[in-house]
Amino acid sequence: MKLSRILALALTVACVTGFSLPGVAAAPKELDFGIISTESSQNLKSQWLPFLKRMEEETGMKINAFFAPDYAGIITGMQYNKVQLAWFGNKSAIEAVDRADGEVFAKTMDKAGIGGYYAHLVVRKDSPLNSVEDVLKNAKNLTFSNGDPNSTSGFVVPGYYVFAKNNVDPKKAFKRTVNANHETNAMAVANKQVDVATCNSETLTNLRRSNPAKVDEIKVIWTSPLIPGDPLVWRKDLPKETKETIANFIFNFGVKGPKVEEDKKILANLDWAPFQPATNDHSIPIRQLELFKDRSKVEGNANLSDAEKKEKLAAIDAALAKLDARANELKKAK
Repeated sequence: MKLSRILALALTVACVTGFSLPGVAAAPKELDFGIISTESSQNLKSQWLPFLKRMEEETGMKINAFFAPDYAGIITGMQYNKVQLAWFGNKSAIEAVDRADGEVFAKTMDKAGIGGYYAHLVVRKDSPLNSVEDVLKNAKNLTFSNGDPNSTSGFVVPGYYVFAKNNVDPKKAFKRTVNANHETNAMAVANKQVDVATCNSETLTNLRRSNPAKVDEIKVIWTSPLIPGDPLVWRKDLPKETKETIANFIFNFGVKGPKVEEDKKILANLDWAPFQPATNDHSIPIRQLELFKDRSKVEGNANLSDAEKKEKLAAIDAALAKLDARANELKKAK
């Protein structure tokens, strides 16, 4: 029997029985979509479920929403293939790429098409605190709610710009330090449960719609440089056909199609404009911040010998140089 006939017969059997040929990944009939815990699950569901429903309609796959109480739950879910596709922040996307077989393929864009958002420090409207300097000067008498350790805007960005650059360890500086998501932090400030907290511009916009009275009780005292928009990440081992189906839906959503006006409203409820393509390079600025922060820690670590410190700093500098070179390549390519 000729090879072509053998392959044709094998394909027929595979289609009839449901078996896959060796080395050929079968396209999944359903996907688990992870959604990081920036707010309460109730709020996230109201924002995301219409989007996921439309994704089901357009892709023909069953899309299961995967909510976890913290960012680590989504990262771990992707690591063990319990999540195949997810919305991450930049820091958590780095973790997904580095240890969970993830790959950045798209980025969110805000309504103005800027492609970024901001981290904040927030206090009560009637608080005497008006700046980072005020906070650091009075830290020993203040309670502070930091973000999730895997949050870009809640933890990494303020961790570098507010604390590392001022040689301050928030765990030691404040009277009491806790960690929570953006919405919880904002509400804790408004409800006088903590004195100061991290938050971000997207959460304050969402809360302005759902709970304007509470937002009126909040004052922003610090705003970060622009943070790259949140990435969408899929598992690298998804079949090519599945990736093409997902990408076709994502990049056409709110752009064209018979339900384009409905889709624009769904995006608006997420505070986004249509998605744009991205790669793992999208997270370079956050990787640089992480390394800068690590460098500051090593330089200030009195427990390291000169030789150990020199070795660690050399490794960090080499990693930074590699990222700088890649960032310059991308700028030249534009």
